[in-house]
Amino acid sequence: MKTRKTLAILAAAIISLTAAGCASVNSGESSSSSSKTTASSSAAISQAASTAGSTGSSSSELFTDRDLEQTADTEDAKTVTVTDGETIEITEEGVYILTGTASNCSVKVNADKEAKIQLVLDGVSITNDDFPAVYVVSADKVFITTAEGSENTLSVTGEFTADGDTNTDAVIYSKDDIVLNGLGTLNITSAYGNGISGKDDLKVTGGTYVISSAKDAIEANDSIAISDGSFTITTNKDGLHSENDEDNTLGSITITGGTFTIKAASDGIQGTSFVQIDGGSFDITASEGIEATYIVINDGVISISASDDGINAANKSSAYSPTIEINGGELTIVMGQGDTDAIDANGSIYVNGGTINITAPTSSFDYDSTAEFNGGTIIINGQEVSEIPQSMMGGGMGGRGNMGGRGNKNMMW
Repeated sequence: MKTRKTLAILAAAIISLTAAGCASVNSGESSSSSSKTTASSSAAISQAASTAGSTGSSSSELFTDRDLEQTADTEDAKTVTVTDGETIEITEEGVYILTGTASNCSVKVNADKEAKIQLVLDGVSITNDDFPAVYVVSADKVFITTAEGSENTLSVTGEFTADGDTNTDAVIYSKDDIVLNGLGTLNITSAYGNGISGKDDLKVTGGTYVISSAKDAIEANDSIAISDGSFTITTNKDGLHSENDEDNTLGSITITGGTFTIKAASDGIQGTSFVQIDGGSFDITASEGIEATYIVINDGVISISASDDGINAANKSSAYSPTIEINGGELTIVMGQGDTDAIDANGSIYVNGGTINITAPTSSFDYDSTAEFNGGTIIINGQEVSEIPQSMMGGGMGGRGNMGGRGNKNMMW
């Protein structure tokens, strides 16, 4: 953790200096597609952002070998059958196979800080009134693995009750690192809270997840990293959310693969420091599709239908300059009527590659500093363009407010 924080602070300084040096376009002008110098600078920014808050974008750097294993070594595993009204205490390192059906049952992990615990869900179903079905108090890392072909269901139907000073607020609640993987299905329903909450790092490397939640479907304090998995999410708040109130260099989301169908009342994907997408397939319907301070899209097939901003780089972390950088992938953004922006940065936008297809009745791009089109394809309302248009300067709150008399949005772009 200390190494990652140090890298994040150094990267933040690099980003701020480089982004400031790239702000060469006058505030009222569209940008040209010929700035090779800035393209190189932008790539450096991306590399710094990739290093900060995570250990890189490749699976070998982000995930351990065990993280990526989709089956557990069950030779010495203990089988535990869940029971109504019981708290199942797990205090020793090992592999535990959970089976059976129960109500008001909680699997509580309270082990040594060096212990690695693996919970194998093999046809287990737990429905609780007001407390997590899986509650990790202490461990080095906890793996939650769905057995091949298994169907598992964890639900909390009422408002959560606290455990002393700990305000438990999720069906799976972990104070330490947590990894979800496997070859089965996990259904999660949280009627009043979050689906999965990790107060440290949270990783997903496989499995099928169907999550319905009143608050965030998947949230973590320090980081979320996903390499694979199938996600069907319906939430009254955010689909994926990472935020650390005490350290704004943290709160990142990195996705290298997976299939995501997200219907969110607020944000589809939100990281307060940065969001990096290196691959995957995304179908996002939300108020805002993707939001962070720094957003890097290197690859992936991304479809966003939004009623506010499609992609928004906002001032959420002082460790980064608000930036959207698109280097590859296929993006389709469809915006609703009203005061909306497809791609909105309270800072700079760099398009270096990929295909961006925008349908926007009001505003396709909105930025406060610099916009550069160095490569790729941009299509706006069915028309391919050769530069990034500017709809309104001085966006302030997500591209709205504090207009400063700079004019109305261009209805074409």
